[in-house]
Amino acid sequence: QVQLVESGGGVVQAGGSLRLSCAPSASLHSFNATAWYRQAPGEQRELVAVLVSGGITAYAESVKGRFTISKDYNKNRVYLQMSSLKPEDTAVYFCNADQLYDGSHFIYWGQGTQVTVSS
Repeated sequence: QVQLVESGGGVVQAGGSLRLSCAPSASLHSFNATAWYRQAPGEQRELVAVLVSGGITAYAESVKGRFTISKDYNKNRVYLQMSSLKPEDTAVYFCNADQLYDGSHFIYWGQGTQVTVSS
């Protein structure tokens, strides 16, 4: 069972920046995709950013140009750099990983980290 541990959330003023970190208990090399999702109160969980094998990234329209997903294989971390934050970015952010093992996909989730953007 792979564990994902997020950190870096907090309270920030609108226009500010935060960097979220995700630490998996397995090597990043074992995942064919990693992603960040978020869920605001009363809302469905939504995809924020995804990074797939080969370095291809994709972002929700609402965060394009403001958020960047990246990996550091040396530190075995996945990051979400968030800039120009808006109050509507307030949510619990979850790290997600897709591991292909023995022909089957296994999906893992972290416990989430709260991001609050004040106006």
